[in-house]
Amino acid sequence: MNLETLLPHGATLAWLVAAALLAGLARGFSGFGAGLIFIPLAAVALGLRQAAPLMLLLEMVALLSLVRGAWHVAPRAEVVPLSLGLVLGTPAGILVLANGDPLALRWGVALIILGCLGLLMSGWRLRGAHGPAVPVAFGVVGGVLAGVATLSGPPAMAYLLGRDLPKQQVRAIFNLYLSAGDLLALLGCVLAGLVGPQVIGPLLVTGPLYGFGIWAGTRMFGLASEATFRRACYGLIAVAALLSLPIWDGMR
Repeated sequence: MNLETLLPHGATLAWLVAAALLAGLARGFSGFGAGLIFIPLAAVALGLRQAAPLMLLLEMVALLSLVRGAWHVAPRAEVVPLSLGLVLGTPAGILVLANGDPLALRWGVALIILGCLGLLMSGWRLRGAHGPAVPVAFGVVGGVLAGVATLSGPPAMAYLLGRDLPKQQVRAIFNLYLSAGDLLALLGCVLAGLVGPQVIGPLLVTGPLYGFGIWAGTRMFGLASEATFRRACYGLIAVAALLSLPIWDGMR
């Protein structure tokens, strides 16, 4: 196997570099937004069936660097029902990814991202007392999106932002939830034959950049207010989603 032929070049390389750096910064800084940024940008270069497993492999970097601290901060009562929903929803999403039309999947993911972003920015929050079925339901929706495009985050974030928890706990819960979802989705992608030699070159390029972005973003956390870091991530997500729309393909 010739490694040089597997490494990305030209515009593909540029898209992947931008995707990995911006996604890593968002992941380390706020604890969310990595998939929402990386998937649409990387899908422009590689297609969704290759971008999604690549994002899952990159998240193994986040597992190593973020989960240990999150485990001591996150309340288990919030993590368990969300993670249970992930287990239930992810297999359905992987089936869609493995069998769906590539162009239709790109359109669908971009529009879902913009819809989730609108929900987060609208200020809508799930308030009041509720039983464990509610977070399980949010986890199921996140699981389906995790299987399709590693985008388990938006439903869980919409739920968590309504819990009136300290931002450190929200970030810790979210990191553990994403870790569970990423491991499950990666296993499903391997079983579905979506992880192969074609991801080696892109992974070698994006892995160090994603890790550096997480490192830099983590050190920025705490320097800005909650409102500032949320606005920054919202902006990055919006730009990534809009740039990924297939209507620009002719110009590229």
